[in-house]
Amino acid sequence: MADTIRKADYFSIKVSNRPGEGARLLKALRDEGVSLLAFTGFPDSGKAQVDFVPENAAKLKKAARKMKLDLGKKKTVFLLRGDDRVGALVGVLERLAAARINMTAMDAVSAGKGRYGAVFWVKPQAVAKAAKVLGAR
Repeated sequence: MADTIRKADYFSIKVSNRPGEGARLLKALRDEGVSLLAFTGFPDSGKAQVDFVPENAAKLKKAARKMKLDLGKKKTVFLLRGDDRVGALVGVLERLAAARINMTAMDAVSAGKGRYGAVFWVKPQAVAKAAKVLGAR
């Protein structure tokens, strides 16, 4: 299977950086039937930032209102999936570099059974150019 790259909506929130906070959020979203394509979190200035990449943004927004979460504004992230191999990410990184687009962050993982996935970000003003360069839909 060929690699696929697509744009997706994501939302960030700041939460307490305490044990169990991520589990609490994910459990509440699960209970509301929210399916996530990606989830990432990291410490930020004494708190934690968590990013949600929902399968359905409207469903996440509805659940967030119920949970009294301020999702902030919708942003764009790229999702990459493909057959795992040595150097699987190199082509994407080289195409961005050749177009002089700086990737601001990336999380990638081998998914097992010969597959891999990644989520990556570029600056908002570079999203359209990156999508064109990468053929992202």
